[in-house]
Amino acid sequence: MKKYALFIGCNIPAKVQQYETSARAVLEKLNISITDIKEFNCCGYPMKNTDQMAWLLSAARNIALAEKKGLDILTLCQCCFGSLKKANSFLKDDNDIALKINEILSKEGLKYKGTSSVTNYLSVLHNDITIDELNKKTIDHYKDLKIATHYGCHALRPSAIMEFDDPVSPSIIDNLVNVTGAKSIDWASKLDCCGAPVLGINDNLSYDLTEKKLANAKKAGADFICVACPWCHTQFDKVQDLIVSKRDKEIQLPSILYTQLLGLRLGIGQKELGLARPDHQGQNHTGSDYKKNELLNQAFSKLFETRDKTEKKAKKKKPAKKKSAQKESTQKKSIGTKPAKKESQTIE
Repeated sequence: MKKYALFIGCNIPAKVQQYETSARAVLEKLNISITDIKEFNCCGYPMKNTDQMAWLLSAARNIALAEKKGLDILTLCQCCFGSLKKANSFLKDDNDIALKINEILSKEGLKYKGTSSVTNYLSVLHNDITIDELNKKTIDHYKDLKIATHYGCHALRPSAIMEFDDPVSPSIIDNLVNVTGAKSIDWASKLDCCGAPVLGINDNLSYDLTEKKLANAKKAGADFICVACPWCHTQFDKVQDLIVSKRDKEIQLPSILYTQLLGLRLGIGQKELGLARPDHQGQNHTGSDYKKNELLNQAFSKLFETRDKTEKKAKKKKPAKKKSAQKESTQKKSIGTKPAKKESQTIE
């Protein structure tokens, strides 16, 4: 399989470190070869709607760095995926702006050529590794675990550029969830925005969007909402807690990253995936301060149930320590030495 330049962006190392650790663990487990380019900068997404040249320059520099090493870019964040992919398409179509961008890049010996592609890790899992191969690699599938999948906005639209999935009826994440044994459920707000883009601009609107999605997912019977974007995950995870406290709404529904959901079924440890049951302080799998409640406990019990059974089976299969054999051996040695001592005493 080809090698990729892993692009983790800014938000993951700053706020959602468990996404990086779980993604690296999953990619390694599936023998997907990656390399890190330390010179990577922001994908340009924050500047996209305020300064087009700043956005294109940021994105083009990253692509040029990957091109210099002859690598395609593998993204984890839907915003980074959208920003880099759209910039790549834009610069390929507008030679005049590409020339201006390269004039700036030339100052550090870089040149944007448009030869490196930008892809999402979900596409690699679904299309390159394939569902059939993932089925062979997963162990002890989840049982009775219902998942509401969230695609996010940037990976799907515009579909002609993103080439990720059907923007009206996507199925990639649903297929990837189902391969773990969990059931991807149908729900009305599946393709709605999470609310993150307007947080800080119009908080009430942001809260409304998030609250609507979470309430709809819960109504559909979801145990978790599954995401593949750090922005969406933070919105459903930490902003959800703000909504609960500010609006006194009982909408708590845990958010889980797809890499965590799959990682458990690949036999990767909970600690490496950044997963843990809520503890007595109400800490959940991401470290957010959730109030301890029965619904969260039930959700995490379902998530870890199969894993717990697998670990118990593994412990039972381990051969018992041969204490009796060691004891018998010791006794034999002592039996063998005692007569010698007695004989020695007799001679004396």
